[in-house]
Amino acid sequence: MLKNKKLILLIFLLFGFGYFSAMSNLEINDFLKSQVALMPLQAIALIYITYLRLNRTQDKANSYKS
Repeated sequence: MLKNKKLILLIFLLFGFGYFSAMSNLEINDFLKSQVALMPLQAIALIYITYLRLNRTQDKANSYKS
């Protein structure tokens, strides 16, 4: 389990390095560059919150059925 976790963290680390390297090489306004750099984090947070909310409502529905 620990080996898989380290491998996944290494893949995310390399992806992060590549992504932020590509963002730093873009020739756009600095404000827009910072917004574009944060978009993946915002999308992941939105997906996570949506997932939590859906699971919470499904758990409540299942508890009412029991």
